[in-house]
This record gives sequence, C-alpha cells and structure tokens, in this order.
Amino acid sequence: MAKNKNNQPIWGTRIKKSSSNIFKKVGSSLEVDKRLFNEDIVASTAHVEMLFKQKIINFKIKNKIIWGLNRIKNEIIKKKFPYDRNLEDIHMNIEKRLTDLIGEDAGFIHTARSRNDQVITDFKIWLKKSTNDTIKNLNNLINTILKVADKNIKTVMPGFTHLKNAQAVSFAHYLMAYVEMFNRDKKRFKNNLESLNENPLGVAALTGTTFNIDRNYTTKKLKFVRPTNNSIDTVSDRDFVIDFLYACSTCSIHISRIAEEFIIWNSDGYQLINLNDKIVTGSSIMPQKKNPDPLEYLRGKTGSSFGNLFSMLTILKGLPLSYFKDLQDDKELVFKSYDQLKISLNLLNDILKNFTVNKKNMLELAKTGFITATDLADYMVRELNYPFRKSYLQTAKIINLAEKNNKSLDQLTLDEIKTIEPKLTNDVLKIFDLNFSVNSKSSFGGTSFGNIKKMIRSYKKSNEK
Repeated sequence: MAKNKNNQPIWGTRIKKSSSNIFKKVGSSLEVDKRLFNEDIVASTAHVEMLFKQKIINFKIKNKIIWGLNRIKNEIIKKKFPYDRNLEDIHMNIEKRLTDLIGEDAGFIHTARSRNDQVITDFKIWLKKSTNDTIKNLNNLINTILKVADKNIKTVMPGFTHLKNAQAVSFAHYLMAYVEMFNRDKKRFKNNLESLNENPLGVAALTGTTFNIDRNYTTKKLKFVRPTNNSIDTVSDRDFVIDFLYACSTCSIHISRIAEEFIIWNSDGYQLINLNDKIVTGSSIMPQKKNPDPLEYLRGKTGSSFGNLFSMLTILKGLPLSYFKDLQDDKELVFKSYDQLKISLNLLNDILKNFTVNKKNMLELAKTGFITATDLADYMVRELNYPFRKSYLQTAKIINLAEKNNKSLDQLTLDEIKTIEPKLTNDVLKIFDLNFSVNSKSSFGGTSFGNIKKMIRSYKKSNEK
C-alpha cells in the first residue's frame, strides 16, 4: 500500500496530520473483520478476473494479482501474515501486503470498486455461508428432538396453562412444539438468503463507475443470484444485517423457552426429568447440589442477541444515505450473535442427548388438577346433546363434588356423578382415563398418538432433504 509522508495509507493523502492515537484505536476494525480474509480474497479474485475479461487490465497484471492473493491467503491460514495495526481493516491489510509482493501493479485491484461495495460483498458472502451453517445446526437440533419424541409418544404428562395443569398431553407432542419453533427459525434464515443473494460488487462508493464492468459476471462467479439495482441503496443497505440479527434473536427466544421448561421440570418441585452429570454443576458450599447451569447459560445469553439487534436498529434509524462510519459496527454485532447462536444450538443439542424422562412422575402429576374435565364437558355435548356452556356448568359441579370429597375425577363412582347429572351412564367413566384422553385429541395438530407418529415421520423425511 502506498504511503504518504505522514506514514498513512493512500486514502489519507489529503490528510495533513496523523490520526490521534485514540481515534486509531477506535477507528480500527482489524481485530473484528480479519475473519473476512477468505471472502475478501475470493471477491477480489472475481473482481480482477472481471476487469481482465472487460479488457480493463491485461493478462499479466491479472495473473500477478491473483498469484499475490493466493500467497496472502496461505500466509493468513499458516499464521504468517504480517498484520499492520496502523491499517484499519483486513481489506487494507491485504492490499498493502499485495503491494509488498507484486509492487505497484497491486493498485489495479481497486479499479472500479470502493471499499464500500468491497466490504458489503465480503460480508454478504460470509453471511450466506454462516446462514447455511446455522440451518445445518438447526437441522441437527431438530433431529435430536425427533429422536427423543419418537421414544416418548405414549409418555403422558400434563399440558400447562399459567403453569397449572390443564389437559393431558403426550410428552412427544410437547417436544414437537419446539420442532415447530425451530423449523420456523430455519425458514427465517432461509428467507434471508433472498436478499443475501444480491451482489453489491460494482456499485463502487455510491454512484457506480465509469468503467465498462460486467456485474453479471461477478454475480455468477461469486454465486449470487442477481446484482443489486440501486448503487446508493446498496452501500447504505443493512436490512440483511437486521434480518440475520432478528432471526438469531427469535431463535434465541426459542432456545431460552425450552431451557426454562427444562429448568422447571428438573427442579425438586416437579422432578419430571433428570439431567445427566455431564450437563450439571455443583455448589461451592452445598455438597448435594446438581445445578442446571448449562440451561441457565442458554436462558441468560438470549439478552445479548437482543442487544445486538437493538444496537443495529438504533444505528440505522437516524442515518441518511449513503455510507457512514456508524455502519462499521455491523460486523461485530453479527459475528457476536452468530458465534453465540452456534454455541447455544450445539449446547442445547448436547443437553437433549443427556437427559432422561421420569415417566412415572409425569403420569402422577397428570392425575392431579382434574385435567380430564374438558373431556367430560365434550362428552356431554356429544352424548347428551347439551350446549357446551350447559355441559361446562355440569362438569364444574362434578369437579366441586370431587374436590369436596378429596377425590380425583376417576375416583368418583357413577352414582356420585349421577347426583349431578342423572343422564350419564357407565360409558362416561372411560373419559377419565388419561391415555384415552390424550388419544382422543385426533383433530389435525392434536396430541393423539397417531397424529404424533405421522408428524414425527413427516419431519424426519423433510429434515433429510
């Protein structure tokens, strides 16, 4: 990289004094964006090949630049690259090193492009790969949940509203609710690929370029779908960043929710599941403790994902067009959210492979709270042709009777039930069987064993694709 007399990079030729030390420190993004080195080299190579194709540079210069870029890539991989901390980012570092290797011809690399479109191109390429990696991690997690669900189709537990026993459900059905959530997360990340597949390279600083470039060529080379339409919007657009951060935040919510459920279920008050010693920690003072720290870690880290999203939204909400230094923070926010989500997905996957279900306790808890009451009300609608509100009132009276006699519904005799509703026959007693209750919910999306088997089969098949 050519320097001026103040030992500044070429872009600083107009600057008569060196930057203050504090600005050098805060203005540098090298420690953040050096992970984009491979994307920068890939995009620069495509750009140079396009310049040659369009006869903007000659064959010799093209080959020298590409040779230099490959050499730089190997140096970085082998940790032999001479980073210059005075240069603010990885892009300037690579161009500086290219100049060291091939001389002045390195300057042709920046023909018909700006750091504005260069950086966004690198960032989008990285985000495309990271989005696909996240989708793979979600697939792994979903597959693990499906395996656990498949083993627990006939495991009966109470479903909750307001954390109070509501109706009997299959534990597999409960788990499949999270498959739905994580599948929506997959769709969100896949949808994001649409905007990520627009190629920014070639819009230069904000107006395009006077050179006869071929943006369709670089689009194909870099595996984008189409070039962006408006040069000003391209350099100022960070919607794709917001989309990614939002998808990370929503996925983090789902991770936090299942973590919270498992913390509750593992507690001494519930004892519905047991965590393997691989995924608990001890206490510094209480020898008996086995704490669900990994689950609490997952729940706690959700806040940082929210913070990264809110930071990016706040940065963008007051920016006029087109590029401003404020936008430099986008990469750090995305990298943090991506790294955290990757850890969280893998950790949750590990947790789900290292817990056991206390089926007996689940069933015993399901026997409390009169959770077959709605079944009884529905039965009276079907068999006695009562309006639902009438059957609701009759059922409430039967529950009051059971509560008064300190009995569950299945412990009531038919004679006791008939003191409230004389029209009921012995057939009503089957309603209070928990397996019957669960399996009777055969409406589409319901908790019947048959429904769950079909849904697990369907997701296994779609997740293999």
